[in-house]
Amino acid sequence: MAAFSPAGSTEPPRTPISPALAVVVLALLLSIQPVTTDLYLPALPALTRSLNAPVAQAQLTLSALLLAFGVSQLVWGPLSDRFGRRPVLLVGLALYTLASVGSAAAPSMAALVVWRTLQGAAMGAVVVCARAIVRDLYAPLAGARAMSRALTGLGIVACLSPPIGALLSAGWGWRAALLAVTVFGAGTLVLVALRLPETLTRHNPRALQPATLLRTWGEVLQSPTFWAFSLLTTASYAGLFTFLAASSFVFIEVLELSRTQYSLALFFNAFSYFGGTFVCRAVLTRYGLRRTVAVAGALSVGGALGLLLLAWAGVRHPVALLLPFYVFMVAHGMHQPCGQAACVGPFPHAAGAASALNGVMMMLAAFAAGGWVGAQLDGTVWPLVQGILFWSVLLAGVAWTLVQKYGDPFGQRN
Repeated sequence: MAAFSPAGSTEPPRTPISPALAVVVLALLLSIQPVTTDLYLPALPALTRSLNAPVAQAQLTLSALLLAFGVSQLVWGPLSDRFGRRPVLLVGLALYTLASVGSAAAPSMAALVVWRTLQGAAMGAVVVCARAIVRDLYAPLAGARAMSRALTGLGIVACLSPPIGALLSAGWGWRAALLAVTVFGAGTLVLVALRLPETLTRHNPRALQPATLLRTWGEVLQSPTFWAFSLLTTASYAGLFTFLAASSFVFIEVLELSRTQYSLALFFNAFSYFGGTFVCRAVLTRYGLRRTVAVAGALSVGGALGLLLLAWAGVRHPVALLLPFYVFMVAHGMHQPCGQAACVGPFPHAAGAASALNGVMMMLAAFAAGGWVGAQLDGTVWPLVQGILFWSVLLAGVAWTLVQKYGDPFGQRN
């Protein structure tokens, strides 16, 4: 197969990688996030009871992980620009696997939160490098399509994670679900060690110097294109995280689904996202970036309004809450490939730093959403409904205004 050339270069690449391998590796690297968050969700209520912990503390196993995930990217991004993607990936995956073992063996909720926080910090290395690799290998518009293909693979993994987690926790307890996360991390580490070459052709020897870091971050943060697409991905992910943080308690404790039924609900949730990545590629090809995002914004707010109206009408059947949110997830499968590729598009020389700042924004919003959900859960469906509505309205506003005005990272109108 033909190899890729670094974006913007006409010279043969120094470290060729086949298109198929690139997509597979990117899919696995990006999938580490839903594996870490989704696979243990069916076991979360049982885990909380087993460790004799309050619900708010159990929420920290998710929200603290994501806060560490976001903040750590500020370190991992410049490190990957200085030393390359491969060494940072190897270190991150090794730490992730170690933290996964610690999580599965945790004797208390406090210990589990500590190990999950370390796991989140390690996960930051994996995801920030994956996003930067897209910029290493592709020009921005091609990068949006490649990201969409990789996120299709993520969708498959996300579909499988909740049912696997439910089966493992039902048969062998919640620790078995966390051990499955360990297996995924170790397997990805082996693949990267054996098959992934370095993709960064021009290391930045000054990437870690404070003056260079400040100058790079300042350049990124002064870009309206970065802000438009980072706010887009942030609002979209925060809406998803609101669902993840609330859903296990709402659907299992309030609506009385079994863990198996709940895992199926998450399966179709991920399947909707999976379908959205296909819709993204089709709409991108025909209508371009900004129109794709505008359509996705309409789907986001439409799904949230449907959720609100059904809840307002007193409909409490699980399907009535799930179907409108699945519409939101189709839109999520469109927003993320466009936003993640486009926010780093203007910065081929600092893709790691730009990706890191984007990741920090998403995870800070997720941490805030998780804290809000933990405080608002009251035995009703309303915290879930209200949180998703808030983020959907914000998401549509960004998609219809900022992205339409500043969403041209490719130097062309669409």
